[in-house]
Amino acid sequence: MPAEFIPLIVIGAVILLPIIYFILTYNTLVALRNHIADAWGNIDTELKRRYDLIPNLVATVKGYAAHEREVFERVTELRAQCMANKGAVNEQAVNENLLAGALQKLLAVVENYPTLKADQNYLELQRELVNTEDRIQAARRFFNGNVRDYRNKCETFPSSIIASMFGFEKKDFFNVDSSVREVPKADF
Repeated sequence: MPAEFIPLIVIGAVILLPIIYFILTYNTLVALRNHIADAWGNIDTELKRRYDLIPNLVATVKGYAAHEREVFERVTELRAQCMANKGAVNEQAVNENLLAGALQKLLAVVENYPTLKADQNYLELQRELVNTEDRIQAARRFFNGNVRDYRNKCETFPSSIIASMFGFEKKDFFNVDSSVREVPKADF
C-alpha cells in the first residue's frame, strides 16, 4: 500500500467512525422508543381485559351482597375513569392504582359471603382476574425494562447528546403503589 494512502485512510476513519456511531445511536434510540410503545400496547391489552372482567365480577357479587352498593359504584366509576384515560403513563398509573385498590375492597366484601365464595361463576371470574393481574404485572415489568434501557441510553454520554439533539423525551415508568402490589388470592 502506498504511503500517501495512509493519511487518507486515517482521515476517512476519523470522519466515518463518528458518523457510524451517530447513526447507530440514533437507530438504537428509535428502536427503544418503539419497544416502549409496543410494551405499552401489551399493557393496554391486559388492562382492557381487566376492564371487561370487572362488570361480570361486580354483577356476580352484587347478586349476593346488594347492600354493599358504594363498593360496586366505586369500582364501576374507577373502571370508567381508567377506560377513558389515554393520557401519560404516570396519569394512567394513578387511576390504575385506585382501581386495583377498589378491586381489593370488592374482593374483601366477598369474605363475608361464604355462599358467594363457593359460587362457580364467581370462582371462575376471580381466577380470570388473578390471571389478568399476573399478565399485567409481567407486561408492566417488560415495559419498565424497556423504559430503563431507553432512559439509560438517553442519559449516558455521548448518546445523551444525540438524544437531546433529536428530542428524545424522558419516558415514565409504570409504577404500582405498594398498597396494591398483592394479587388477589383465589384460595378459599
